[in-house]
Amino acid sequence: MINKKQLLTLSFLLLSFIIKAQNADSLMIRKIYNEVLTKSECYQNLAYLCSNIGGRLSGSPEAAKAVDWGKAVMEGLKLDRVELQPVTVPHWVRGNKEQAFIINTKTGAKLETQICALGGSVATPIDGIEAEVIEVMNFEELEKLGAEKIKGKIVFYNRPMEPTHIHTFNAYGKAVNQRWAGAMNASKYGALATVTRSMGLKIDKFPHTGSMSYIDSLPKIPAVAISTEGAEALSALIRSNKTARVFIKTNCQTLPDAQSYNVIGEFKGSEQPNEYILVGGHLDAWDNGSGAHDDGAGCVQSMEVIRIFKAIGYQPKHSIRVVLFMNEENGLRGGKEYARQAKLKKETHIAAIESDAGGFSPRGFSFEAPKWFMNSVQNYKPLLLPYDLYDFDGKGGGPDITPLVEQGIPTAELIPDSQRYFDYHHTADDTFDKVNKRELELGAAAMAALIYLIDNTEFH
Repeated sequence: MINKKQLLTLSFLLLSFIIKAQNADSLMIRKIYNEVLTKSECYQNLAYLCSNIGGRLSGSPEAAKAVDWGKAVMEGLKLDRVELQPVTVPHWVRGNKEQAFIINTKTGAKLETQICALGGSVATPIDGIEAEVIEVMNFEELEKLGAEKIKGKIVFYNRPMEPTHIHTFNAYGKAVNQRWAGAMNASKYGALATVTRSMGLKIDKFPHTGSMSYIDSLPKIPAVAISTEGAEALSALIRSNKTARVFIKTNCQTLPDAQSYNVIGEFKGSEQPNEYILVGGHLDAWDNGSGAHDDGAGCVQSMEVIRIFKAIGYQPKHSIRVVLFMNEENGLRGGKEYARQAKLKKETHIAAIESDAGGFSPRGFSFEAPKWFMNSVQNYKPLLLPYDLYDFDGKGGGPDITPLVEQGIPTAELIPDSQRYFDYHHTADDTFDKVNKRELELGAAAMAALIYLIDNTEFH
């Protein structure tokens, strides 16, 4: 029977142990941040990826160069294992630069405007398409108009991202279906093509590409994005000229699937080497820019996590596995193949973390994880708050690691400040000069800190 004095003693010893452990964790996290903010290599790695390789859509020669680059960087970190995991990927090419004109039928004036083909779209006929344009905000409006008013015309989807959402990914999620499913819905009513307002809040000349889809039972029609500036001009013309026309010309095509690879590097754990904590980003990027924020930033941050641990002499208990996924942008085949292989090999993953929301200042992490995991995350908050990491309430892991969720693996995604992300997302303006060195480094440190805490947690 424990008396009151003994109980107080045990309580004091337990509290002392907790405080001592928290102090040790605080010191280690401080060490992580000091290292990355003074000796980081992620910014120079990103410079090389963007400047020497550039856009790297799956199946392209640039994507192949990026695979070789990622492998070389990880081999330079002297990891215990670096391998290429084969992935068969779609191979869509843009071809020559697209052309578009907004035509005022009252005056005959033609205004050139910036467009880009959506990923996976078929091309226009060789001479392009010119037709009357009809503006809609959603699929419900499209259905009400029906084939009688749509057949033989170009459908213009002009629903903007809602600016009142503070987290801009919420605005993106509520608008992006017109890009993804716009062509298949317009095709049902005999439309010749679709023009979709770019998924961005800023009014500028940069059209935003991105994936779209077809269904085999309907005609495949060309689908393009128009810049937000162009969308504003087209909408204004339609209001004053109901028979306004649009000319578009694209040169894209889908080639046979190509062989590519996920790049995997492994830093073996000292106590549980067959249990993995995954950290990664996607190596592919749209061809119109250089994929700096989406997702070169996530790739170099993930590799930086390992460099940090090695530099400060931290030996993880579990194996840390860096994965540079291929084909997130137009198929997610790299993420799916990694999950398939992990299940086939019966691998044990403690957690998977992804950075795929830009290289801006980190604010926290979102999670797709069971309650037992999230209970421990609550304990991490006081340790991470001094580094401006306060947002842990979002739902969902990164896209490439989502296929791991069905295997019961906790997933997390780095959440940076989102206000500027959609100024650059999927555009020609997503270039290295748009990434701030310190913000990029802080993201790498945040992921390293989270991985350190997970590595030292006994989950129940």
